[in-house]
Amino acid sequence: MEMPVNRPTGKNCRLNPIILNFYNITMKVLVTGSAGHLGEALVHTLKQQNHEVIGLDILSSPFTTNRGSIIDRAFVRHNMQGVRYVFHSATLHKPHVETHDPQQFVDTNITGTLNLLQEAVNAGVESFVFTSTTSVYGDALIPPAGEPSAWITEEVVPVPKNIYGVTKASAEDLCQLYHRNYGLACIVLRTSRFFPEEDDHPATRDAYADDNLKANEFLYRRVDIEDAVDAHILAAQRARDIGFGKYIISATAPFSPGDRAALRHDAPAVIERLVPGYKAEYERRGWRMAQSLDRIYVNERARLALGWRPKYDFNYIINRLKEGDGIRSSLAELVGSKGYHRLQQTDLDISPLT
Repeated sequence: MEMPVNRPTGKNCRLNPIILNFYNITMKVLVTGSAGHLGEALVHTLKQQNHEVIGLDILSSPFTTNRGSIIDRAFVRHNMQGVRYVFHSATLHKPHVETHDPQQFVDTNITGTLNLLQEAVNAGVESFVFTSTTSVYGDALIPPAGEPSAWITEEVVPVPKNIYGVTKASAEDLCQLYHRNYGLACIVLRTSRFFPEEDDHPATRDAYADDNLKANEFLYRRVDIEDAVDAHILAAQRARDIGFGKYIISATAPFSPGDRAALRHDAPAVIERLVPGYKAEYERRGWRMAQSLDRIYVNERARLALGWRPKYDFNYIINRLKEGDGIRSSLAELVGSKGYHRLQQTDLDISPLT
């Protein structure tokens, strides 16, 4: 039986956070990409729970303890000593494809991950949580014209379409290898979109108000950062029992496989049937629903294996809108925007754009 835990209090504290604490003791935790969206959210949450958190990034920030690159194995080794849990969110990500060459992706996303895995084994780390991305699915996300929406589970074979997806998939394989050969408990979380910035496609930005677009995405390809943090903490806690696993982290979709054909050609009709209150709220705001959904991310395995209970799904968003609230959690508002359009030569985690 778990011991009671002291929940944090204060203006920016969540009401019921997932607690990384088995016996009410402080643990040393390493978070990479601490200047990015997810890294900052993890550091913030874990520090509120009174853990000793080491935040690594090549950029300084209030959440970065030590500045340096995960490509530097000596730097990684120095910061791994005494660490119990590793949350590896640092990455070169999708927008960097336009500004960085393939070798830089290999260096950061593959070699950097390898360095962390090797030093985690050497330091006796208890569990290693790797933030991957649904971008690894690549071309598998877009079905041919006339076909039903793609039902994306962990069984779908990734078909990466750029160096970002290739290197993240390779890093996933390294996690599996280090579990197999060295017994390191590794959990891979394929996160969907959680960034607050506008969409990186101008045509999409022009077609929808930003909150309208993001509300739509909670139906099939978005997760709130609060729920993403909860998934990471649960993964760290369950890793020893699981050993190795890959899980899709996205908001719970209201659909079933039988809806796939209709979702591809008349999504509003399906959504009105399943979420009847949405249409009036959208009309009140002058919003519109996408006519077609090309894919649905399915989080069932994460909910079953990790005990994850994401709060921010489309139904919850509609209820918040009706009550006059925004679509973002308090943690998402606190972390805010990182300006991923301002691309830099970094291994900073800004967020997986998927």
